[in-house]
Amino acid sequence: MQIELLDTFLDLVETRSFHRTAERLDVTQSTVSARVQTLEAAVGVRLFTRSRAGTDLTTEGLRFETHARMLRRDWNEAKRAVAPTGEAAAIMRIGIQNDLADAYIGDLLADFRRMFPQMAFYIEPDYSAQMCADIVAGVHDFAVLFTPKPHPDLHFVTLADLPYRLISSDAETRAEIKPETYISGHFSAAFEQAHRTALPELIGAPLSVGQSSTIASLLLAMGGSGFVMAEKAAEMVATGRFKYVADVDAIDQPVFAAMHLRQRVSKAHRKLTRMLAKRFLRSDPARG
Repeated sequence: MQIELLDTFLDLVETRSFHRTAERLDVTQSTVSARVQTLEAAVGVRLFTRSRAGTDLTTEGLRFETHARMLRRDWNEAKRAVAPTGEAAAIMRIGIQNDLADAYIGDLLADFRRMFPQMAFYIEPDYSAQMCADIVAGVHDFAVLFTPKPHPDLHFVTLADLPYRLISSDAETRAEIKPETYISGHFSAAFEQAHRTALPELIGAPLSVGQSSTIASLLLAMGGSGFVMAEKAAEMVATGRFKYVADVDAIDQPVFAAMHLRQRVSKAHRKLTRMLAKRFLRSDPARG
C-alpha cells in the first residue's frame, strides 16, 4: 500500500474537508479524491461520506482510523530502522521545544551520549503541536515540550516547572514598567494564561515574542522589560544593565516529555525521562 494513501486518509480525518486536505498536502482536490477511492477499493469498504455539512467518517472509517495510524507509524519506524547510522547500533530522533534548545541543547545532548554511547541522535527544535504530530506519525521517538496535545496514541510525563523572571533596564517595580517598551512572551498557552492573570495591564503590548533567547537579545539591543528564563535573567542582571522587577513573581512554565503510548514502558524512554527530570532540576536556580 502507498503511504500517501494513509497520509491523505489521516489528514482528511482531521480536516473533514477535501479542499483543506488538498491545500495542506499541496496536491489537487482531485488527487485527494483519487487517493481516497484507491484506499477504499483496497480495504473494500467506504470510509467517508460527503454532504453539504462536510466530510464524515463512516462506521468502517472510524474502525480503520486506529489501524491507519499504526500502519503509518510502523512504516516510518521501519524506514528509520534500516536507514544508515554509521557505527551506531540505533538512532533516536528527539524533538525539543525551541525555547529549550537554545538554553539546554548542549548539556542535554552530552547527557544523551553518555547514557547511550552506542546510539546516534537526531535532534530537531520545533513547537509543541508539530512535535506531538511527529511522534504520532512515527517521525520522532521522543520530545521535550511545553504544551501536550491530547491524543489517544500519546503519553506525557511532567518533567519540571521552569521559572521565567521579569527583568527590566528601566523599571524596578511593576508600576514603573512602560507598556511601550515591554516585550510580551508567548511561550505557551499556559504561560500566557498565567501572564494575563499576573499582569493584566500589560496585555496587548506592541511587541510579542515566543522565545526567551529572542526576548533577551531584544532587551540587550533596545532595553525595556520582559520575562526570560531564570538562568538567562540571572546572567543579564549580573551585567548591571538590568534589575529584577521586585514586586512581580516568577512565572513557571511546565515542561513535559512526550512519547508514543507504546513506548512508555521502553527502557530507553524511561531512562531519558528520568535523566531529563534531573537535568532540569539541577538547572533551576531557585532550587540551587
